[in-house]
Amino acid sequence: MTGRATEVVALGVVLTVAYTLLITGADAITKLFSANYAAPQMFAFSGGLVALFCLLVGRKSAGTTVLKTRCPRVMALRAVATVIGTCAFFYAFKLLPFAEVFLFIAIIPILAALLSRLVLQERPGGQVWGALLLGLVGMTTLFPSGFHSFGTGHLVALLAVTMGAISMVSSRYIGQRDPAGLLSQVFYPNAALMAVMACVLPFVFVPMGWGDVMWIVCYAALLFAARWVLVAALRILPAYVVTPLMNLQFLWMVALGTVAFGEPTGAGVFFGASLLILAGAWLVWDQVRTPLPKAAVPAE
Repeated sequence: MTGRATEVVALGVVLTVAYTLLITGADAITKLFSANYAAPQMFAFSGGLVALFCLLVGRKSAGTTVLKTRCPRVMALRAVATVIGTCAFFYAFKLLPFAEVFLFIAIIPILAALLSRLVLQERPGGQVWGALLLGLVGMTTLFPSGFHSFGTGHLVALLAVTMGAISMVSSRYIGQRDPAGLLSQVFYPNAALMAVMACVLPFVFVPMGWGDVMWIVCYAALLFAARWVLVAALRILPAYVVTPLMNLQFLWMVALGTVAFGEPTGAGVFFGASLLILAGAWLVWDQVRTPLPKAAVPAE
């Protein structure tokens, strides 16, 4: 692989690691907020703030288009998946320990690889499937006594990661066909989230103090930065490579779960996370050995 190609892969890796730090901070606020409020109260405001951030950044960036997209149908699919997945993750964090939700997040690479094969014609080779199977083995450590312990929280988390995989593959599809539409990929899903949650908000609204309002603002800022960085990473690396790299999020989630929420993490979860992180490193190594992705292709 050429030095230029290695630099591109390295940039994709750096962006993905930055995403894990940003999104873990947002997830921690989600778990904190879910103890006292319903999902619409958080996402009606935060979705609107993120959409506003997109408009403000777009106005200050010459040549940046926020509202224009060359893939409206796929953008709509990404928006729907984001709305459903965001709500599902909210309740998964409410029902499950922080570290256990991570192990469900680790399913996303496998789903993304399958969808990439079907939708993007990105055909993972033997190295990729080996790494993904290793990650799946790591996922099973969540149920050491068997899958009969699968409960409502796990079902909600499974829905969340399914929607997350659809959203990420949709993002890569759009990024390949609309390289200038980075901000639009952040704007439309969050505008949709705000609109849907605002319809439900009057039925669940609870008065908030200024402290909770500031938490929502912080959440929106972290989420805006995280999604912007993730879309940029997905323009460089395939979804099935980006998503295993996100397994580094486990380290930050365990630390926050222990320090901030007093949640113990068993040895089995650590073992599973080790396998998942190893699978992510395997996929990065395989990506470094492959040619650069093709340039953007016309929208369909």
